[in-house]
Amino acid sequence: MGPRRDAAQSRDGFLRWCWIAGVLLVLLVLALSSLLSQPIREQISMAAIAGAGIVAAISCGHRAVLSAGRRRRAWGLLSLGAIVGLAGNVYSGLVGDPATGDVAYIAALLLGVIGLSLFPAVRPRGQELVRMLLDSAVVGGSVLYIALFAVALQAETPQADPALTAYALPVVDALLATLAVQVMTRSNTAERVPLVLVGGGFVLYAVADVAFALLQAQGGFTFGSPVDAGWVGGYLAIALAARHPAASGAPVVGRREAGTPVLGTVVTFSLFLAAALVRVAQSGDHAVPWVANTLWVAVLVAVVTRQILVVVDNESLRHGLERRVQERTGQLRSLASERERTLESVADGIYGVDTTGRVTFVNPAAAYTLGATVSDLVGHDAHATFHAPAHDGTPLPADGCYIAEALRDGVTVTAEQDLYLRLDGKEVPVEVTASPLRDDGVIRGAVVVFRDVTERREVERIKDEFVSVVSHELRTPLTAIRGALTLLDSNALADSPQQADRMVRIALTSSERLSRLVDDILDTERLEAGTTQLDLADHHVDTLVAAAIDQVSVLADDAGVTLEAETSPEIVRADPERIVQTLTNLLGNAVRFSPADSTVRVSAQPVGDLVELRVDDEGRGIPPDKLEAIFGRFEQVDASDTRERGGSGLGLTIARSIVERHGGRLWAVSQGEGTGSSFRFTLRRAAPHPLGPVRAPDTAGSPAQATQVVVVDDDQYVVDVLRTVLEERGYEVVGLTDGQAALAVVEDEHPAAVVLDLAMPGTSGAEVLSRLRQSAATADVPVVVLSATRPHDALETAALADDWLVKPVDPERIVETVRDVIRRQPHHGRVLLVEDHEDLRTVLATVLRNAGLVVTTVSAVDEARSALAHGADPDLVVLDLTLPDGDGRELVTDLRRDGRLRRVPLVVYSGAEVNPAERDDLRLGSTVFLTKGRAAPDAVLHSVLDLLDAAAGRAGDVGRPDPQDPPLPQDPPDQPDQPDQHPTGTRP
Repeated sequence: MGPRRDAAQSRDGFLRWCWIAGVLLVLLVLALSSLLSQPIREQISMAAIAGAGIVAAISCGHRAVLSAGRRRRAWGLLSLGAIVGLAGNVYSGLVGDPATGDVAYIAALLLGVIGLSLFPAVRPRGQELVRMLLDSAVVGGSVLYIALFAVALQAETPQADPALTAYALPVVDALLATLAVQVMTRSNTAERVPLVLVGGGFVLYAVADVAFALLQAQGGFTFGSPVDAGWVGGYLAIALAARHPAASGAPVVGRREAGTPVLGTVVTFSLFLAAALVRVAQSGDHAVPWVANTLWVAVLVAVVTRQILVVVDNESLRHGLERRVQERTGQLRSLASERERTLESVADGIYGVDTTGRVTFVNPAAAYTLGATVSDLVGHDAHATFHAPAHDGTPLPADGCYIAEALRDGVTVTAEQDLYLRLDGKEVPVEVTASPLRDDGVIRGAVVVFRDVTERREVERIKDEFVSVVSHELRTPLTAIRGALTLLDSNALADSPQQADRMVRIALTSSERLSRLVDDILDTERLEAGTTQLDLADHHVDTLVAAAIDQVSVLADDAGVTLEAETSPEIVRADPERIVQTLTNLLGNAVRFSPADSTVRVSAQPVGDLVELRVDDEGRGIPPDKLEAIFGRFEQVDASDTRERGGSGLGLTIARSIVERHGGRLWAVSQGEGTGSSFRFTLRRAAPHPLGPVRAPDTAGSPAQATQVVVVDDDQYVVDVLRTVLEERGYEVVGLTDGQAALAVVEDEHPAAVVLDLAMPGTSGAEVLSRLRQSAATADVPVVVLSATRPHDALETAALADDWLVKPVDPERIVETVRDVIRRQPHHGRVLLVEDHEDLRTVLATVLRNAGLVVTTVSAVDEARSALAHGADPDLVVLDLTLPDGDGRELVTDLRRDGRLRRVPLVVYSGAEVNPAERDDLRLGSTVFLTKGRAAPDAVLHSVLDLLDAAAGRAGDVGRPDPQDPPLPQDPPDQPDQPDQHPTGTRP
């Protein structure tokens, strides 16, 4: 807005000056036309002329200071001319010498001529300037001739013979006015206003000077008449021209808008014709026949018309030629520039050779690849300069070179593999294309395009190694699986059940290893390609660590390794699934490479804006030269580690990719073999804020009925603690300290589960459990025993319990156990299973039916629609997205249109991971997203039962713990996708 506002202010200021000058000029005319005495009017006239001259001189001088280049000189000369003219006025007025004053006026006007010739910002050609001056002379002479012979000779006989300067003044005035018009017609449109004002000023001068010459010829001129207003107006017009915003001219950018001499030619010859007509009219006093005068006029009109037409035609031809020259020049310049830019911007090397094989041009990419400058290569023989020799160091023959083939035979060679030799002696593998350059069928040279394929060769090497390793790693478990299944299928082990069971275990273990390997390979590719979406949120470090330890605990118990985690109040910004996966990989490695009875420790500490997590073990350690290499694909400290200790060899690669996607860093620290190792990584630290209980909305739109749990313990403090923990997870808790009261409550309320302590005064827990099992009304109530006694020390009681926990126990472990025993109760929900793979469909259906579910199986979208149309009313849908006759999303759209099923729970079980942006389009009721290969059929059953429990109102974990609560273990990372909402009965 700044430049626009400044332009508006300049324009407004100029208009104000115009109004002021106009008002003053009108007042002057009124004063000079009034009845004031002659001396007073003469003084007013002299003062006005002097004042106007001073204003014009100052205004032009000020504009000269603000301008630059030719325009500065133009305004400077006009200012000087005003000063000279003003000096002439003062001198003639004081001394009474009009002739000397006229000389000063003529000098001032000549300075004006020079100034006007400098007005165009682009200097005109010499011939153009001479033509402009000659045109001005013709116009000036014609105006004076008309004035003197058409006006003066019609008047009375002159009283006096005026001086020559009196006749010269109007001629120069007219010349200046015409020159201003000529300059104006050849100038930019935006600059014509000041030129019009300058030309108008000189026109006013010319009018006043002609009147002065006529009046002086008649002997009747005196200052103080309205004629003087012409001089004052001329000065003011020039002063206003200097005040115009465009007076300084605009900078020349490219080519200026071209003016045209046609208008000036028309004006010039029109005035010349008018002068000739006056001359003809004057000759009427003499005896010249009218036929001769008519003929003379016709000839003059023809001459003038022809001249104007010639100028118009010449101008048209000139413009046409200039336009064509500009177009062709622009095209040539554009082609040359485009060729140069293309050569400079192409990443491939390009060079040309002549018929002798010498380099004629090289682009920057070629010079860079060859480690040289353009001057180092141009003019040298290409084959001898940078074509690498043979392996034994002998030069390769030039006749067999592709350059020679292109020059000699006109053959175009493509995808030729070659080695180029840099000037520093280093060899560069390249892929070359050589083509001959032909001109009228004659080969004039060749163009060679080459590409540095060093990185491609390295990628191909890595790919070959990767394929070789993956092939080996895949074939090993496949061989074991095939061998075991072959033995079982042949009945060779029919008489040896133990050997058969061992073959089954081998096949199961190998299939699990194969699945892990495929999952790790896919994870690695997705992470490196950046296609894996991160679901970032704030999470307690303790929660993430607890989830990872929970997954590795079985492996640690089998290896005899203890897992310890230091508590930490830190909160990090992370994707919980991926960070738990990272911790699981690190903990799994630490356990596998640690001796029995050793400890693996997990800790976290703040480091500025980051949190550093550490996994420290007491294992064999890592050699210093392997600390970075172990993060590569299939890299191990010992090549036998994969076979002896398990793992895919990709865990650390995946872990580092996950951490780097979070903006952190993962590295290893070890003092060498036998000293243990420490794996450390950083995550962004989140602003601490409470992560309190979060209640999720019920999927049906109304609160679900809370699941009732009875807690029985003789210690009221234990009852209160368990009541708090369970109620925060959405359960309705009845706390009791007496066994007899517990029996009554369970029989009346029939709760979803009972948490029972065995050691109680009066009626003991064992007696309560026995009587519950003996009653038909309470026999099916799940009971979790919470006791200091181990189950093998009370086998009879343990046989009656659904689960057994040994004190002391983490309260959250109790929550998990309560949820599990409730979920293990028989389910009779109806499930629609949509899966096109027959074997997987059979396995899933079997797993679900074994849990008591009624399963309807279909393999396509149309089959699912048909099942729904014929009465299938599922309580839950398990859906594969890729189906033979369409996309699973189409079925979701159909279910959304059905009022009964638009809120049905949904488990999306697909081979491809569904990113967060696509999940909204697939959500029905509570929705879980699982990925095949990462979530086994048991995980599908786990999610199905959770969602059915939620729909039935059987509560589970519906919130997160307070920061002070012990951490809740999360679901393992091979079941990564959790419900988008956490309804009652599902874990967050």
